[in-house]
Amino acid sequence: MRFPPKLAPGDLIAVTAPSSGVPLPLHPRLEFAIKNLKSRGFRVSEGDCLRSQHKNKSSCKESRAKELMAFFTAPEIKAVMPPWGGDLAMELLELIDFERLAQTDPKWFVGFSDLSTLHFPLTVISGWATLHGPNLMDLGAKELDATTQTIWDILESDRGVVIKQYSSEAFQREENRWGTATDAGFNLTQPTEWKRLDGGTSAISFQGRLIGGCLDTISRLAGTKFGNLPRFCEQNKNDGVILYFENAEMGPCELTRALCSLHMHGWFDNLAGVLIGRNAAPEVDDPGQQNYLDAISSSLADLTVPVLYDVDIGHIPPQLSLVNGAMATIVFAERGGSVSQHL
Repeated sequence: MRFPPKLAPGDLIAVTAPSSGVPLPLHPRLEFAIKNLKSRGFRVSEGDCLRSQHKNKSSCKESRAKELMAFFTAPEIKAVMPPWGGDLAMELLELIDFERLAQTDPKWFVGFSDLSTLHFPLTVISGWATLHGPNLMDLGAKELDATTQTIWDILESDRGVVIKQYSSEAFQREENRWGTATDAGFNLTQPTEWKRLDGGTSAISFQGRLIGGCLDTISRLAGTKFGNLPRFCEQNKNDGVILYFENAEMGPCELTRALCSLHMHGWFDNLAGVLIGRNAAPEVDDPGQQNYLDAISSSLADLTVPVLYDVDIGHIPPQLSLVNGAMATIVFAERGGSVSQHL
């Protein structure tokens, strides 16, 4: 596993949209986020596939892939930070030369949601450590909450440092330049509470290399060369592997089908533990229908390794910044917990 060097003032960050672009009405928000990068001392290079949006993508798949590959292989670029995810990053997979990137010096690739589609093969094929955390558009606030701020602790830290993050006791976002938190695309949440899927409350801990992302997208990679998690587990059997994921849009039955498919593809074999983020999809209130907890319980309750859910991961803020490929120690205690990552 290869970690990019830490970011330092003067470094060049590329901004491109390999999935959804930024439509004209949201250009001021994008510019504010880019301004914040520059205020930290970074130089910024904007790609051509960024400030437009048509049919759920910033440009045709060939243009998006060519630009992303150019940024990944340019020695002067130290990080690639898309504005956000989207829907169709999967179109790029066969156009990206991940084997070539395995021979290229790694750089930080940052974000979440549909970007997980690219994070996963960058880690399991190219051996790059990638950062699953707040997107660039989430970093444009005048002041970042403590959980979101940790992304900079990771990006700007020396290799060998251990970054420890705790579960959030509550998340309260004040009105900012975009209006209310809801207007800005965030949902105000109740205090977070991590839970053990087996219903236990006693303290547990486990460790391994992190890998995962948005289940809506990475589940489609199972059975392909872009999502060969069993091979990654075999390669890292001495360290152990922790799979993490979160559900963005799948209803309970679709989620159940996705998890059952991953079971059949061997994704839950030889793991050290599983972390599941808070569910962002609409919940089912009818007690006679399958609900979210039913979905993860029916699919994962038979695992013999720790499974934690409602963890601070993904589409419901706040979310932890997790480094794919990093060795991590997970501690669960008193309905909360911590994640310590070795950079």
